[in-house]
Amino acid sequence: MTTRFAARVLAVGTSAGGVEALTRLAAALPADFPAAMLVVLHVPSFSASNLPAILDRAGPLTADHARDHEPIVAGRIYVAPPDFHLLAEREEVRVVRGPHENNHRPAIDPLFRSVALAFGPAAIALVLTGALDDGSAGVVVVVDHGGTVVIQDPKDALYPDMPSHAIAAAPAATVSPLADIPALLDRVAREPVSTFAVA
Repeated sequence: MTTRFAARVLAVGTSAGGVEALTRLAAALPADFPAAMLVVLHVPSFSASNLPAILDRAGPLTADHARDHEPIVAGRIYVAPPDFHLLAEREEVRVVRGPHENNHRPAIDPLFRSVALAFGPAAIALVLTGALDDGSAGVVVVVDHGGTVVIQDPKDALYPDMPSHAIAAAPAATVSPLADIPALLDRVAREPVSTFAVA
């Protein structure tokens, strides 16, 4: 069977309060969501992560920890394993150690940068609740490569710092309460995009 590589990728970054936000997001996305979803949640390097099982149960999309060189397929959720960065290439994910960024591994900025470089205008970056400013540098790269940036409204986030910093970095981004984000993402993911950036 031929692998159906995703034409669009949704990269999601979150930290404090992120499990609840991601669970609500996964529960509200449709079974035929046409993009692949790559997720970075700040987690301690020494602990096991149950996030894939939580997201798998929450909604219709299959979720699992990403495996290095795994094909990027639409309708799947790829979660960064503890102590590894999650990156995107045009047809596969990369799971690599790499240096800590913003005091984290996995970190959000490396994911956003890689998705912007690999997918260009077909990249979608989503910043959810969290402390500090991981993701704010990455959204700039997504914007510079023609991608779409969506940010949870800080007033709606359990921890507003990360969304607030992302808005300051990408003031033209779409800002929305979490309840409205799944429908927004589904609409954006169905928009045709014919041009991809070359890394």
